[in-house]
Amino acid sequence: GNHTQLQFILLGITDTPWAQAPLFGLFLLIYIVTLVGNIGLVVLVWVAPSLHTPMYFFLTHFSLADVCYSTVISPKMLTDLLFGNKTISWAGCVTQFHLFALFVTAECYLLAAMAYDRHMAICHPLSYVLVMSPQACWQLVAWSYLVASLSALLYTGCTFGGSFCGPRHIDHFFCDASPVLRLACSDSRGSEVAIFALATANGLGTSVLILLSYGRVLHTILGMRSAPSRARAFRTCASHLASVSVFYGSLFFMYLQPASRHGSRDKVASVFYTVVSPMLNPFIYSLRNKEVKAALGKCRRRM
Repeated sequence: GNHTQLQFILLGITDTPWAQAPLFGLFLLIYIVTLVGNIGLVVLVWVAPSLHTPMYFFLTHFSLADVCYSTVISPKMLTDLLFGNKTISWAGCVTQFHLFALFVTAECYLLAAMAYDRHMAICHPLSYVLVMSPQACWQLVAWSYLVASLSALLYTGCTFGGSFCGPRHIDHFFCDASPVLRLACSDSRGSEVAIFALATANGLGTSVLILLSYGRVLHTILGMRSAPSRARAFRTCASHLASVSVFYGSLFFMYLQPASRHGSRDKVASVFYTVVSPMLNPFIYSLRNKEVKAALGKCRRRM
């Protein structure tokens, strides 16, 4: 009952008044580009028959997850920067963190599914159509969201399961596990260990699968005789791995370190995977791709 009446105060990215207006303009622009880029990619894949392949099927779900978890974070952050009303209710804080944990965890598994898809396409092209059937693709996406949903429930329970009776100021721009647990009156060491273990299982498990898949892909590419084919495959792998490095690097910095080491740098790392990465992903994964450019050209000519 006390929890339902509780309100938190988000301290935000900065408390400097003159910096809030420029930051609002910057993050508003990034959020608009994120929405346009990711939703545009989903619509393009939907209307272009040439993009009805497993790789772009996973990309559409990846883009939708980008839109969802960016929308969970950015509008509240923009409102706080513009109006200065940084309060958030107990229910709002729980909902924000739960949805954020769900979509971020789902992205980890979708990235692993995309890496597996590239591994099958390049290393085992003869069995690719059979293994990556539409039914198999839907099953991979369904398992990604199922595991993410269960993980999000555990993350949320560990973060908000204790009692809060002290200061209400969350030193962050959204409700994240570490800054919320600092406000708990009860002993939170067990929750921190559980969150660390779960983040390790989800993060390291999917990242190892991604590295193994791309390792096999690179080994196969090096054995190709055609130089243009090698160069094209290298560019694709390099761009994908760059996006994966930014996403996982900032996540590991946030969630795979002891609670005592968390500090002001957490906000910078959080900006990368909550704001910057969703904006860059459509450009990294698709707009440098000749198939996407060809589909865009066809749509332009139809219009």
